[in-house]
Amino acid sequence: MSKRAKTRDEIAEAYKSPPWWYDARGFFILTFAYNSTLGAQIRFFGRNMGARHLEIGCGTGTLLEMAIKWRRRRKLPESEVVGVDYAESMLAGARHRFAKDEYVTVKHADAAELPFADSEFDTANIANSVHCFPDVDGAIHEAFRVLKPGGTLAANVLLYPRTPQPLKAIAERINRWGMRKGILHTPYEARDILSRFTRVGFQVVDSSISGNCYNLLLKKP
Repeated sequence: MSKRAKTRDEIAEAYKSPPWWYDARGFFILTFAYNSTLGAQIRFFGRNMGARHLEIGCGTGTLLEMAIKWRRRRKLPESEVVGVDYAESMLAGARHRFAKDEYVTVKHADAAELPFADSEFDTANIANSVHCFPDVDGAIHEAFRVLKPGGTLAANVLLYPRTPQPLKAIAERINRWGMRKGILHTPYEARDILSRFTRVGFQVVDSSISGNCYNLLLKKP
């Protein structure tokens, strides 16, 4: 018998940790489960921020803040950013982080039921969160719906470990812990998650696999 999938409220409860611990834990997972680097993620997501931007699953806002600062150092155009997350404890950290930033608004929302109009955003990012959503297809559909035609979505997805041993064994152990804890819903196979995005109408602009992380830049026609 398969284990019952956790609900969105159970997952939100699993994220009920102090923001500093969430960030420290996230860096560990990024390094040993994703086999990715913080710099690579900042560049990947920082490039995809248009005039009106939606950050889905923003968490404490740590990576979002780094991406915004990366853009500002390069004197790229400012984005009006809306960050959403379902875990209130994570949002508390994000609200504190962006309290004095006039360009960033943070809201409580479910990725599969976004409280926004159709075609409202120029760009959207889903950073380190696709594999945490209990209703991933609903979240992908909503991301497509709220993007303007021609808008782009940047997302990275945790894949089943594919790196050599002993890195593969370490990643598998972290993933099992994450699923027991409730902070990871499931890793994916690249072909499976790509088909979920393209079924709703997304077109692939670019894709790459780095370590156990699948990076996708997608466009709404």
